[in-house]
Amino acid sequence: MTELDLSHSPAIARVLDFETTGYPEDESSEIIEAGTIDVDLLAEGFPIVMESCWTSLFKPSGFIPAATMAIHHIMDADVADAPPSMTVFPHLLRGMTEADVYAAHNAKFEQHFFNGRGRSYICTYKCALRAWPDAPNHTNQGLRYHLQLPCDRKLSDPPHRALPDAYVTAHILQALLRLRPLGRLVEISKEPAFLTNITFGKHRGKSFKEVAQSDRGYLSWIIDKSDMDEDVKFSAQWWLEKSNG
Repeated sequence: MTELDLSHSPAIARVLDFETTGYPEDESSEIIEAGTIDVDLLAEGFPIVMESCWTSLFKPSGFIPAATMAIHHIMDADVADAPPSMTVFPHLLRGMTEADVYAAHNAKFEQHFFNGRGRSYICTYKCALRAWPDAPNHTNQGLRYHLQLPCDRKLSDPPHRALPDAYVTAHILQALLRLRPLGRLVEISKEPAFLTNITFGKHRGKSFKEVAQSDRGYLSWIIDKSDMDEDVKFSAQWWLEKSNG
């Protein structure tokens, strides 16, 4: 299944977060911690199912690099007696129907390690860019405080650990579901990220909207000649076309 199955109503969105030994571009990168929590898609208000919380450490085949230890503070000694990384996947699938969906903040990271076995993913980062374009930033923790989400501090700290991050992301997803239909969130998640501000080059700190009005040639250069990523090119194209209208 590659499209959201609306013939049967999805019952849950399972929010995932992984801590790993590295980045997706690192061929040997492995999951060393996973956390999941479910959001009920059928009940009024889309409640977070606290009894669904699950987390575990996993032992990679190699050592954890110091650079990633500095992010999540998981050390080799912490995972010495943990099950191997490959055993994580049955836990992620447990209790899921084919119609259910997964969610993660910057979901392409989690999707690299686990594709959901064909189920749809919601990227709360991409959706938040559309829902709250004026937020100071769109990180997991940035949105937590900007939106004043009702997160229990004991459950949402420390950041950069799997279950606390999944818990905060579940609250972001809950807020998004109150603004947009589930199907629309899935659609947005498949598109490049929609950026409002430029974070590089001579127009660093300005909005795409400002630059579309003052230096259209720069946006054309981004689209046609730069090696920027798809998110930047997509955003430049959108703002350039909007300024024409």
